[in-house]
Amino acid sequence: MRVHRPDGNIPHVANDRKVPRANGTPAPAERRDAPAGAANETLSLAAMLVAVSMTFIDQTIVSIAAPHITDELGLSTSGIRWVVNAYLLSLAAFFALGGRLADLLGHRRVMFLGTLVFVIASALCGAVPNGDAAQTWLIVFRAVQGLGAALMFPAALAVVVMVFPVERRGRAPALFFGLSGALTAVGPILGGWLTTWTWRAVFWVNVPVAVIAVVLTLLARIPADGRRGTLDRRGAVLVAAGMGLSVLGLQQASAWGWGSAATWTCVIGGLLLLIVFVRLELRTAHPLITMRVFGDRAFVADIAVLFFAMMAFVPVFFFASVYAQVALGSSPNEAGLYLLVFFLGFGIASQLGGRILDRRGAKPALRLGSALGAVGFGLWAHRMTDLSPAAQWPYIVLAGAGIGLLLAPASTDAVHRAIGASYGEVTGITQTVRNYAASLGLAVLGTVLATVTTDRIVESLKDRGLSTATAREAAHSLTESLAGQGGAPPHGSGPSTLLPQEVLDAVRLDFAQGNRTVFYGMAAALAAAFICAHLHPGTRVTRTPPDAGTT
Repeated sequence: MRVHRPDGNIPHVANDRKVPRANGTPAPAERRDAPAGAANETLSLAAMLVAVSMTFIDQTIVSIAAPHITDELGLSTSGIRWVVNAYLLSLAAFFALGGRLADLLGHRRVMFLGTLVFVIASALCGAVPNGDAAQTWLIVFRAVQGLGAALMFPAALAVVVMVFPVERRGRAPALFFGLSGALTAVGPILGGWLTTWTWRAVFWVNVPVAVIAVVLTLLARIPADGRRGTLDRRGAVLVAAGMGLSVLGLQQASAWGWGSAATWTCVIGGLLLLIVFVRLELRTAHPLITMRVFGDRAFVADIAVLFFAMMAFVPVFFFASVYAQVALGSSPNEAGLYLLVFFLGFGIASQLGGRILDRRGAKPALRLGSALGAVGFGLWAHRMTDLSPAAQWPYIVLAGAGIGLLLAPASTDAVHRAIGASYGEVTGITQTVRNYAASLGLAVLGTVLATVTTDRIVESLKDRGLSTATAREAAHSLTESLAGQGGAPPHGSGPSTLLPQEVLDAVRLDFAQGNRTVFYGMAAALAAAFICAHLHPGTRVTRTPPDAGTT
């Protein structure tokens, strides 16, 4: 139970093992946090960071290699999109299951399992054979990669929270999120470099990284943990199906259209399954997700801030990379360097956010970070049509700093609110929300980019004498080629390939206009996060419970 003090902090207090549940029944004994000094904190943090770096890098590295994969394997445009999206779809579907399994089977054990699944799937993605089966092969094993990541990440973050004392849990996860987030920007750079050798290397690079992660984990002497309980299989199926269907609808909205019956069948059907899941969990003795955690106002505020922040944070990798390659004429490697400017602010601010969390709680960091992020993204968007990186970089740094300030405090404070020290379970919740928000942001902002860019290109082509029908056909072809193939120049046959070079040059500004609208949307998402940050009561957890069965 928690006792509120006048200073606003919420110290954990010791209870006996029969703490009443919300429904009046005694709570079962839970496991304790790992005793201080039981594991090497530095090696534990390094091991978990190396492990999850694979999952972050894979969110962006494949997009850079997409044109080469498409050309060599003869994939369709929709096929290469599925190669990218299958990973994110699987992540969203299985994060809650991964978090619960980590609590039941032990965080170290599930981290090893997730790493094994992830690296085997990575090797098989790199070994895809040429031929008709190539597309199906890649999509299937990309989905398996997502499953491995969904098992690995909740367990890894839970280890970081578990091995550090609560008074230093702000800075440790801040370093975890700051460096792992920065490694996402390594994806485009590493992908561009590896692709000059072979695109298959973007998958094979995970093998040595996984070996390093396993060795560091063994050296860290992370204690085996786990607790008694049963797995809610019905809940696992419902949440996976609900998240999978709704994210599928969002991902395919740009291809099927927002007016398509298939799009809304998936989205609404998925949401209905999630409603059934929540109702089931409220009546289940050992649920997959303990819904009582949503009764904590601070937890709800953390989740809301993360939701809106992730609508900008994950999509920015894709949109900024493609903008750099198309509008600025950058190479894939140069596009990666463009993104590194964002992480210059992100990396520094994430450490400051951890210190604010330790000293003053999450609320100040959430408010300051979301405000800076909204201003940064807004000013970045305003300067995009200048087509000058030098004019943009101060605002890119500011946008990155805003996200960096709030990300670790919101995620860490949410994990602190775990009931019965169910760190894996709560991490599963936060990561499910984050991935769902990212999918929503990619779908909505992708539609905005396509619509605005297409309309602008149509006007440009009509001004140069093309008929409306020809201009619209060429505009659709250009937009799909530019946004769907990682910014590669249009190729193949069609109206867009017949346009003179000076017309294609004019498209750069049209594409910049479309991206400016997208980044204004990201600023609006951070503004919504700022409003949600004010809902946080300002309380904070200040001491680890002597008995893990109490919160």
